[in-house]
Amino acid sequence: RLDVIKEQTKELRGTQRQITRDRSSLEKQEKQLETEIKKMAKTGNKEACTILAKQLVQLRRQKNRTYAVGSKVTSMSSQTKLMNSQMKMAGAMAATTKVSVDQWLLPTGGCDVPSAATLDINDTLDEIFDESGDEEESDSIVNQVLDEIGIEISGKMVSAPSASRNNPTSSTSKSDGISDEDIERQLKALGVD
Repeated sequence: RLDVIKEQTKELRGTQRQITRDRSSLEKQEKQLETEIKKMAKTGNKEACTILAKQLVQLRRQKNRTYAVGSKVTSMSSQTKLMNSQMKMAGAMAATTKVSVDQWLLPTGGCDVPSAATLDINDTLDEIFDESGDEEESDSIVNQVLDEIGIEISGKMVSAPSASRNNPTSSTSKSDGISDEDIERQLKALGVD
């Protein structure tokens, strides 16, 4: 199993390198297209500019897809590393449990070993998989990124309206007098269905 994980990790690294090479190639092509569009614009060839602009849009979409694929490959690599460490942990726990069982059997002449070993393993697994801090860490990262681009969540969330818990079936808001029909009409006017 470890050989399979090593092979997968190697393939994922290779894939990530290939994605990076493809992205840099697309960036070079993007710069060339931009230069060509400028040349055509100077000569007044609007038709060629339009065609090249369409190619540029498609090229940028393709480049954006490489970011999405790269993100997925990185995620898969992280999951593979996590599985590898969990397998190593399970192996260490199995060895520890065997030693514990042997020690329990020696002094007492036997006890309820399966249930005691199962309890130890379950407690250890519960501690390992109890990762409540992950959500807080991801929220912190999101807030940090939003702060960097100038969006303040906490200040705007205070002024955001909240749903009424007392009467959830009410079709109108008592505080501002806007009905569901008004909202639907405004959404249709904006072209949102």
